[in-house]
Amino acid sequence: TPATQDRFLTLLQEHRKILHSVSAAYCRDAAERQNLVQDMVVQLWRSFGRYDERYRFSTWMYRIALNVAISFVRSERRRARVSVPLEEALMETVAAPEPPSTDQDFLRLQRFIDQLGEMDRALIALHLDGNRYDAIAEVLGLSETNVGTKLNRIKQKLREWARAEESGG
Repeated sequence: TPATQDRFLTLLQEHRKILHSVSAAYCRDAAERQNLVQDMVVQLWRSFGRYDERYRFSTWMYRIALNVAISFVRSERRRARVSVPLEEALMETVAAPEPPSTDQDFLRLQRFIDQLGEMDRALIALHLDGNRYDAIAEVLGLSETNVGTKLNRIKQKLREWARAEESGG
């Protein structure tokens, strides 16, 4: 219905940063990131009828976006793309934000993230978006303690990786 579509577009607009941060965590190529965002939007729309408003939209959106991103990365061969017509308003809603940074520290962090496993990438993407441990735990189905432990391990890996990179190892 038009009301459902309007509600979806409003929520998508409010939370579109989630799509871009998740796609940036899983893809470096701009065209691939845009394809991934489109895949996420399609899946969000297909699933919107099952969204339970008792839960935060951002949590539901993160779950779907991360599942789509992980599936996207897992597929080693490019599948024939099935085009799903989306209205222009929908694509304008998720238009790409400013171009990625060329700051050296940012680029180093991206290289590090590229080396992480799927769950750690999801964790760090949620953390870098400024989500609290309880929100990260809810999205990923972990305890808050487990989120803290995993983030501390990732930070330790980052410190070790940075030392090794600086020493040329």
